[in-house]
Amino acid sequence: MKLPSRVKLVDVGPRDGLQNEKAQVPAAVKIELVHRLQDAGLTEIEVTSFVSPKWVPQMADNAEVMAGIRRKPGVRYSVLTPNMKGFEAAIASPRELWPDEIVVFGAASEAFSQKNINCSIAESIERFRPVVEAAREKGIYVRGAMSCTVGCPYEGEIAPERVDMLAGLMKGIGVQHVGVADTIGVGTPLKVQRALDATLRHFDLNDVSGHFHDTYGQALGNTLASLQMGVWQFDTSSAGLGGCPFAKGATGNVATEDVVYMLHGMGIETGIDLDKLIDAGKFISDFLGRKPNSRAATALLNKRAN
Repeated sequence: MKLPSRVKLVDVGPRDGLQNEKAQVPAAVKIELVHRLQDAGLTEIEVTSFVSPKWVPQMADNAEVMAGIRRKPGVRYSVLTPNMKGFEAAIASPRELWPDEIVVFGAASEAFSQKNINCSIAESIERFRPVVEAAREKGIYVRGAMSCTVGCPYEGEIAPERVDMLAGLMKGIGVQHVGVADTIGVGTPLKVQRALDATLRHFDLNDVSGHFHDTYGQALGNTLASLQMGVWQFDTSSAGLGGCPFAKGATGNVATEDVVYMLHGMGIETGIDLDKLIDAGKFISDFLGRKPNSRAATALLNKRAN
């Protein structure tokens, strides 16, 4: 298959990237990160999550962050809403502050589902059903994140049949787009292609994206393997922020900077200004007191310094 000529990236840094940071990141810093990302050309940004602050204290300022964003035309702002309580909180503010998209999530692993959200896969889907219905009724787009599609910290390797089942369940409750996530970064190109194949039995190619963690250094290879199947949408995280609180040893999402560098080098358009993107990643990394977890950013920042 011919490679896509253009790729859309969803930067999940402000939400998925920052959710596990132990030190509280002020709302003003999160808002500034969103502004810098959209100024760099990102048109899809995962901003925050409406979850219990008891479980994810970092996201307790969700309403403040959503209210503080200077919205840019053509940019879609998404939030994670794991249940009706979260969804109701996300739309409790005036309409202009609502998210454009909500994200629900399910795992292809029973053990991960139990550890992560204390219920079975089937129960999790039933919990999301009213959320999806309510969102679609209000004209809010619904994306589903499918975690542990190639490997699980508790069950080991995940068969494509499990992914097929989860994708079918997501489709059945009205989810419009799904992300195939290698949550702990154990996937390799052929395994990722098999998980995507299973998903494509239920969703159109234009409604499927890849979400790869770089724990074993496989994320760019997995992105390329997905591109070869025609997949043209991916979740990435500025400065490689993030991990998974329920997946021991899982490192950050693939860095947006590394994916953009690769895509631009392949002649694939992203609409993203790499220099401005690197500045955004450096801004949040400086705040967190560490270097960006991106090879491309590190190389280009070193080049600038010389």
